[in-house]
Amino acid sequence: MRILLDTCAVLFIAQEPDRLSEATRNLLVDKDSILFASVVTGGELACLAERKRILLPRHWKIWFRDCVERNGWNLLPLTIDIMEEAYSLPDPIHRDPVDRILIAASRLEDMTIITTDRLILDYPHVKSRS
Repeated sequence: MRILLDTCAVLFIAQEPDRLSEATRNLLVDKDSILFASVVTGGELACLAERKRILLPRHWKIWFRDCVERNGWNLLPLTIDIMEEAYSLPDPIHRDPVDRILIAASRLEDMTIITTDRLILDYPHVKSRS
């Protein structure tokens, strides 16, 4: 299964794994799972850290790159196709720009989003789980 990690999932995997269900934690270590983090997540982490909405043990840039490398995640780039899809999604759609981008990427790349965001989990046009 191809999995895209929402920013909250990246944070929970690194700092509070019990915030994700046991089934999801098992899926994350399944040998058949291919995990991706979006480069957009790096930007969202930067904004959250700058606004003091999250506290990371080191600078967000070092922390995010270390998480990607240590966990063997693939980085998903931002493309024009993803941006076009993000602003062409069927209603009712999430207003948060990063979440729209992650939903679009997930749809285009046939991935399941791991998230605790209820708006993404309830969106009928994307595969997701918490």
